[in-house]
Amino acid sequence: MNAPMSRVRKPVPVDGFVAQRLRALRKAKGLSQSQLGSELGLTFQQIQKYEKAVNRIGAGRLFEVARILGVPINEMYPESGSEAENGGELGDGVKRVSEFALSAEGWRLCNAFLSIKNRQTRKTLVALVLELAEKAASEGEPEAEPDAKPE
Repeated sequence: MNAPMSRVRKPVPVDGFVAQRLRALRKAKGLSQSQLGSELGLTFQQIQKYEKAVNRIGAGRLFEVARILGVPINEMYPESGSEAENGGELGDGVKRVSEFALSAEGWRLCNAFLSIKNRQTRKTLVALVLELAEKAASEGEPEAEPDAKPE
């Protein structure tokens, strides 16, 4: 009897969630891909592959990542009952927001917005952005691609 051929397992939705969490938590901790890779004995390219869900993260390595990032291991996984946990894809809106927030442009905008302490100023800013978006949509303005993602 011939041994079965090993199959390459494709990433599943939870792998994408873990990849997004890894990137968000790494950035929140202020670590570059190179710094995290060094802590794990890996190259920054491997961290990139993990963050894009090109390569899956093994349980032992994920445990070590959580330790380095200072979070409990369950922070790396979707909440119980979520679409990602149940094998569903993340909604398009969630994907778009996540991709934007992790882009260079989105990261700068989020940090700047969060530095505004005055609640009324933040409300006014949100209203302005919504008005500009509505105007752009009514004029048929093409959607812009976010900036390249920084390390």
